[in-house]
Parts: sequence; structure tokens; C-alpha cells
Amino acid sequence: MSIRPVKRIVTATPTIEGAGVHLRRAFGFGETSETDPFLLFDDFRNERPEDYRAGFPWHPHRGIETITYVLGGTVDHADSLGNKGTLGAGDVQWMTAGRGILHQEMPKGDPQGRMHGFQL
Repeated sequence: MSIRPVKRIVTATPTIEGAGVHLRRAFGFGETSETDPFLLFDDFRNERPEDYRAGFPWHPHRGIETITYVLGGTVDHADSLGNKGTLGAGDVQWMTAGRGILHQEMPKGDPQGRMHGFQL
């Protein structure tokens, strides 16, 4: 077995996505050749509900896949085909987004107002 060396250490960059969700993006800006086939890695750790509750209202994707892992809090998910559900702490969702389908992801947080997870 060979051990591969760390190529680069990246500090996540604060950004705002969706309807005003404050998150940190480790990669996904500009050049992505080092991270292919992944296009982005978002950390949505937050303890201020006003920084995430606006969520990601109805929006389209065309031909991408996301993997969402919730560490704390909940995220309500729904799509225009009528599928819906809630992801809670420890839940993982692998979504294949096809052309013409809308979906939304609405973080709710936990009883203390904390929301934590990440998405590839």
C-alpha cells in the first residue's frame, strides 16, 4: 500500500447561496481540475437561524448529483414531482437532478437553532 501525500490544504471561503444562506465553500470557485469529478464542497455549519432559514427555495438543476450529509439540525427537501422528506442528524441524501425538475432545500436547524452539514 502506498500513502499519497497531501497535495494542498485549502481554507474554506465564506459565501452566500440560495436565498441568503451563509456557508463556507472549500472548493467550487473557478478552477476545479484538482477536485474533478466534484465541483463544489460546501460546509453549512451555522448557529444563527437568520443566516440559514431563508434556505434554497425552488430552483432547477440540469444533470448534476449532490450528496448532502446532515450532522445537526434538519433540512426539508421537496421536488416538483411530489417527492419530499426531511433529513435529520446523521442522514445522507444522494440526489440525481434531471433537467426540468425543480427542487428546494429548506434548513430548519435544531431546537437550539444550530444547523450543521455539508454538501458535495
